[in-house]
Amino acid sequence: MTTSHPFDALTPDLLLDAVESLGLLPDGRLLALNSFENRVYQVGIEDATPVIAKFYRPGRWSDAAIGEEHAFSHELVEAEVPVVAPLAIGGETLHRYRDYRFALFPRQGGRAPEFADPDNLEWMGRFLGRLHAVGGTEAFAHRPRLDIQTFGVEPSRYVLESGWIPGALENAYRTLVDDVLERIEKAWERAGDVAFIRVHGDCHPGNVLWTDDGPHFVDLDDTRMAPAVQDLWMLLSGERAERNLQVSTLVEAYETFRDFDRRELHLVEALRTLRMMHFAGWLARRWDDPAFPRAFPWFAEERYWESHILELREQAAALDEPPLVV
Repeated sequence: MTTSHPFDALTPDLLLDAVESLGLLPDGRLLALNSFENRVYQVGIEDATPVIAKFYRPGRWSDAAIGEEHAFSHELVEAEVPVVAPLAIGGETLHRYRDYRFALFPRQGGRAPEFADPDNLEWMGRFLGRLHAVGGTEAFAHRPRLDIQTFGVEPSRYVLESGWIPGALENAYRTLVDDVLERIEKAWERAGDVAFIRVHGDCHPGNVLWTDDGPHFVDLDDTRMAPAVQDLWMLLSGERAERNLQVSTLVEAYETFRDFDRRELHLVEALRTLRMMHFAGWLARRWDDPAFPRAFPWFAEERYWESHILELREQAAALDEPPLVV
């Protein structure tokens, strides 16, 4: 029987068989972890610490792109940057079982970060400076760049062409997107020829875990080539004065390990806007995955698109504001 989605065949038995195929002995305990793009589980192991099994979404990344993610993780670990790298079993980090590709990671816990504390924000700045010091030494060959085309043009075109925009809002969305993309291009022009380096790519507080030893990342699934500020702007919140203080704290700590090009501050609102557009396109493209309608039921409602258009209008105004200042 043909399944409606590639992950439908990833049953608990298949998952446990995949882990067992690497020579481990699962004890039958499974705990699904919060992940939509991939499927991630904590798997109990007989007489040993549980492992984290990550099953990659079929068709999203090439083997070479996943290999670069894994290699970058291990490069960071070797430089003593706190990330959780995939386990090498039989000399390999990417494994196959049936139609699935997967990797195993050591389990590492932590708590949500509290970036209202300036000391924690300073710690995070040093952490990112260390990560980017490694990220800037080489370039990815198989992973993408964060650019206007892939994060803005293509997602907005997809939601229009696939019929997601309610008819009464379609013209407003179309004209607004054209205006916003033009403003984003101007922001990039003001920033100039900024460097693209290997970054985490999705550095929001939910992707950071904190222990008594400080912050760490547990996953580099969205790592790509982008300006360094991509990993800083999502840590900012509040009114403009607050964000100025926060970015100053981050950058001053960051520069303990790597210089920060202040021209990249012209890109903060441009990157925020691109993320909004990319998120809408991501939900639309993933709607055939049953996990998405369950988790994001509001996406299919007209009021979501009314709210999305309002947010983009607010971003159009923000794109004309002066950049934050360190």
